[in-house]
Amino acid sequence: MRRLLHFARLLAAALLCAAAHAAPLRVASGFDPQTMDPHGLALLYHTRVMTQVYESLVWRDQQYRLEPGLAVSWQPVDTKTWRFKLRPGVKFHDGSAFTADDAVFSIQRALAPPSKRSFQLKGVVGAKKVDDLTIDVSLSTPDAVLPEKFFLIAMVSKTWCLRHGVERAQDFDGKQETYAVRNANGTGPFRLERYEPDVKVVLKSHPGWWGRADKRSGNVDEAVYVSVKSDATRLAALASGEVDLVLDPPFQDVERLMANKQLTLLQIPDLGQQYLTFDQSRDELVHGDVKDRNPFKDKRVRQAVYQAINVDLIVSKVLRGQATPTGALLSTKVDGAPTDHDKRLPYDPQAAKALLAAAGYPGGFAVTLDCVNIAYRENVCQAATAMLAQVGIRTTLRSAPTNQFFPKLSQATASFIEFGWTPAIDAWASLNALFHTWDKDGGGTFNAGRYSNAAIDKLIDDIRVEPDLTRRRAMVATSLRLLRDELVYIPLYRRTLTWAMNKRVRAVQWPSDTLELRWVQVQQP
Repeated sequence: MRRLLHFARLLAAALLCAAAHAAPLRVASGFDPQTMDPHGLALLYHTRVMTQVYESLVWRDQQYRLEPGLAVSWQPVDTKTWRFKLRPGVKFHDGSAFTADDAVFSIQRALAPPSKRSFQLKGVVGAKKVDDLTIDVSLSTPDAVLPEKFFLIAMVSKTWCLRHGVERAQDFDGKQETYAVRNANGTGPFRLERYEPDVKVVLKSHPGWWGRADKRSGNVDEAVYVSVKSDATRLAALASGEVDLVLDPPFQDVERLMANKQLTLLQIPDLGQQYLTFDQSRDELVHGDVKDRNPFKDKRVRQAVYQAINVDLIVSKVLRGQATPTGALLSTKVDGAPTDHDKRLPYDPQAAKALLAAAGYPGGFAVTLDCVNIAYRENVCQAATAMLAQVGIRTTLRSAPTNQFFPKLSQATASFIEFGWTPAIDAWASLNALFHTWDKDGGGTFNAGRYSNAAIDKLIDDIRVEPDLTRRRAMVATSLRLLRDELVYIPLYRRTLTWAMNKRVRAVQWPSDTLELRWVQVQQP
C-alpha cells in the first residue's frame, strides 16, 4: 500500500510538473487553411495545419529526411506490391484505434476524385488489409520510391468518415460544404478544437498521441493559428505579445526585426519557388484581346515575357533582398534536378519586343494576370505588370482571395497566372502535378495552363517506374532540361523563408515553410 501511495504521489508530481511546463503558442500568418479536410486541398497554407492534426504512413525528421510515421516499416513484396507494417497502439482523437481498415480506407479516399492528393499516388491501384497492423499496397507498375509518395497522405478514421458522410474528399473547387470542412479526427499530436474560417484555428494537445515520449517533443499544449492579412497588424501583434510567432513577416521589415533583441528570426532557403505560367491549351485566350489565336502557344511570346521581367530588380526592391532569382523549374535540393539551371535568361526588353514582333504581335496585346491577394505576391505581380507594359504586353492585374484564386489554378481557368509550388525531395510528384498532361488519374492536377507534351508525359511516366536511381536521376534531369528549353513556366525566385518569434520560442524550420508544433518549445516568462 505504501508503495502504491508513493507511486501515486510521484505520478501526481510528474503531472503537475508537466502542466507547469506546458505552454500555449499563438501563430500569425496572412493565410487561412481554407478547409480541415486533409484530402480536400494540397497547398502549403492548408498543409501547415493539417500536419499537426493528421499523420501519414511516412514522415520527416528535423533534417527533413524520411522517417517512419504511422508505418514502422515497409518493403516490396514483389514488383507490384509493397507491404507496410503499421504502428501499434495509435489512437485517433476520439479514442478509437488506428488499424489497417483505416489505412486502406484513407488510401482509397486520397485516390478518389475530388481528392487533391491523388496526383501523388499515380500508379497506386489500391490497398488491402493483411491483418490489423499490416497492409499491402498494389501498383499498376513497379515503383522504386513508393514510400516517398505517402508523405502528407493523411490517415483518417473510416468509422468517423462514414458516420459523418465524408467518405469522399471535399470538392473544394465546387465550394462544397461537408462535416470535414470544420471538423477533424486525426492521430496527430494536436486535435482540432475550433476552426473559424479566415479568422483562426484552435488546436489542443492530444494527450494520447503515440509520440509524446519522443525526446524531441516540445511543450506546446495549445496552438492558435490566426489569419491576419495586414502585414503591419501581424507585426504589431508580435510586438505587443498577442502572438508569439509570425510565419510570414513582410520583407521590408526583416532587417529591422533582426535588430530587435526581444525576437528570434529563423531563416532558411525555400525548397519551393514562384512561377508565371500561361494558358497553352485554348485556341483563344479567355482573358485577352487577341482573337482567333493564343499568343502563349508561341514560345517566342513566352520568352518575351521572360526577358521583359527584371527579376533581379524585383528581388532587390520589392522583396528587399529576401529571395534569390532562379531560372530553374525545381530546386537543386530535389533529387536529380540539374545544378546549372539557376542562371536566368538575361533581362532584355529590346529582345522581348523583337520576339513579340517576330511572333506577329508588333503592337503587343492585352491579357489579365491572376494573382493571390497576399501583399508580397501582389506587389511582385504589380511590378511584373509594369515591366510587361514597357514591351507592349498590356497586363491587367486581377487579385483574388485564396478561396477564389486556387480554383483558377487547379481548374486552369486563368489565361496568365502567378503561383508557387513546394516540391517533395523526389522529383516525380512535382513533375506529374505541374507538367504532365491533365488526366482524371491525378496527372497535371496543378498544370494551370494545361500544357501537354506526349514526350514529356512518357518521361514522367517512365521516371515513376524506373528502379535504378542513377538512371532515374538522369531522366529527371532530361525532363527538366526539355521543359526549361520550352519555357513552359517562367521561373521567378525562391524566397528566403523567415519566421519571426518571441525569444522564448524554440522551433525547427523546415525548408518547406512548415512549422511542426510537436517540436516547439516555449519557455515560461
